Amino acid sequence: MRIQRDDPLLILGVIPARGGSKGVPRKNIRLLAGKPLLQYTVEAALAATRLSRVILSTEDEEIAEVGRACGVEVPFMRPAELALDDTPTLPVLLHAVRTLEARGEHYAAICLLQPTTPLRRPQDIDQCVDLLVAADADCAVTVLPVPPECNPHWVYFQGPDGALRLSTGEATPVPRRQSLPPAFRREGSVYVTRRGVLMDQGSLYGSKVVGHILDPETSVNIDTPADWERAETLIRSLQP
Repeated sequence: MRIQRDDPLLILGVIPARGGSKGVPRKNIRLLAGKPLLQYTVEAALAATRLSRVILSTEDEEIAEVGRACGVEVPFMRPAELALDDTPTLPVLLHAVRTLEARGEHYAAICLLQPTTPLRRPQDIDQCVDLLVAADADCAVTVLPVPPECNPHWVYFQGPDGALRLSTGEATPVPRRQSLPPAFRREGSVYVTRRGVLMDQGSLYGSKVVGHILDPETSVNIDTPADWERAETLIRSLQP
């Protein structure tokens, strides 16, 4: 257990990894460029300096064994009812925090690290924590720039009457690409949320969210075999 008592902001890193997977079966422990997918996230989390403790939340004994072999703690097994195909992430985090708090462990913030985004770096985790503190935000997340053609000022929703309406609610779109304000989308590799927002508000985000911008060329979220192939290619290209 690595709890830094001299850090005024104790942060719990939680890696959720269940056994079921539809797009890529058993992907959390499948070898990606020679290592279990889970290992990439474990290594980044343990190398980050701002996390006080890192744990794995799983209902699967094999995944737990692989996690331990990679160096991460598995202080409890997740209930099977929190590892279904349609189980949201929020109740998984609530279960982890409540379990540890019942044992006397308390953290100021929780860092969600999903194994399906293996290319996050330790510094991305640390920079999200620093951003959360500096901005006095409820949540800090990794984000990617949205290309101009997908900017909300150019995106329309179709109403029940068939009419198109700008997503911003404005009457007309921004005329020039150069005039578009920057827009971002969630990247998914790091979420840092204050404990009160998560536990008291039942939210992963809260009302003030700040973003740590990443490079789209080195980001991948594995949901499909095609994503897996792209991740393999990226990892091998980044190896010395």
